[in-house]
Amino acid sequence: MRAAVLHEIGQEKLEVLDDVEAVGFGPGKVRVRVRATGLCHSDLSAMNGVLPQPAPFVPGHEGAGEILEVGEGVRHLKPGDRVVLCWLPACGACPACTRGQTQLCLAGFMNAGTPNFKRPGGDLFGFAGTGTFAEEVVVDAGCAVPVPEDVPFDIAALIGCGVTTGLGAALNTADVEAGSSVAVIGCGGVGISAVQGARLKGAAEIVAVDPVASRREAALAFGATKAVAPDELADAKQRITGGEGFDYVFEVVGRSATARTAYENTRRGGTLVVVGAGAMDDFLRLNMFELFFDEKRILPSMYGGGDVLRSYERTIALWRAGRVDLAGLITHRVPLAEINEALDQMRTGAALRTCIEI
Repeated sequence: MRAAVLHEIGQEKLEVLDDVEAVGFGPGKVRVRVRATGLCHSDLSAMNGVLPQPAPFVPGHEGAGEILEVGEGVRHLKPGDRVVLCWLPACGACPACTRGQTQLCLAGFMNAGTPNFKRPGGDLFGFAGTGTFAEEVVVDAGCAVPVPEDVPFDIAALIGCGVTTGLGAALNTADVEAGSSVAVIGCGGVGISAVQGARLKGAAEIVAVDPVASRREAALAFGATKAVAPDELADAKQRITGGEGFDYVFEVVGRSATARTAYENTRRGGTLVVVGAGAMDDFLRLNMFELFFDEKRILPSMYGGGDVLRSYERTIALWRAGRVDLAGLITHRVPLAEINEALDQMRTGAALRTCIEI
């Protein structure tokens, strides 16, 4: 089958090959025909080494498709079922799961070190244990979550990561209070989803912060009340909050510099929500006095900070009701063969989200 492969960490281009095979099918597994996948900035971060990922590998972790084959013991799925691929499935039995924090389950990470594919030249890994830039994937049955027939594959793919992460940061992790002031730093697909989540919760002021003008314009269309470039944030803080700072600030970039900016623009007693996935050697510096004296809450948000399956269901319900715009997140669709063009657009910040049709 065809798949897009990164041979070495640091390469900027993927090679689309037609000699790749999905491996590992057996009891408890399913084989999925991938119909659409989102291009997320985390894929770029894995390619350039910010996020740890063994190579060579097939990128992609938010995808949707249909079940081709189920392994022994799989009872809740059958061939033909429409599914979204969950890169962080919950085992249901570990301490995190039994506490109700299924987004912190580490079971999914156990598969990340096992090759998902092979070709004549050797084994290939799948990013985050999946690897959705391929025509087929083999995953644990728990990674394949059934979705209703009325959910298009491209919409389902985005629900698999970016939308769930951004909406959940506002709805679950921050639990934004109605009438509050919000700033979202970084307005790609995840940031725009956080904007929509803050709007759903009734935030009075939602300031979108991004250096790319097209993203700022898009944020306004999705519910932001104001959109500014990073160097305009201080002025927005002064005019909207009287210089006190925002009630909630979402950092959706994954860098210590922007996290520090987010902290400084959060009011005393306010909440900083860290959504962006950053590097292990990038450290956020806070002094002990400000940490104590300002009493700002710092809340990391992993995969939307809530039960992933419930989050999927909630997002679909909100989408059906017209309360969230998911189709608008997709700025363009490209076939698998043109994936490098889509990567270039993501690198320059020209796209909110790219849907790759496979």
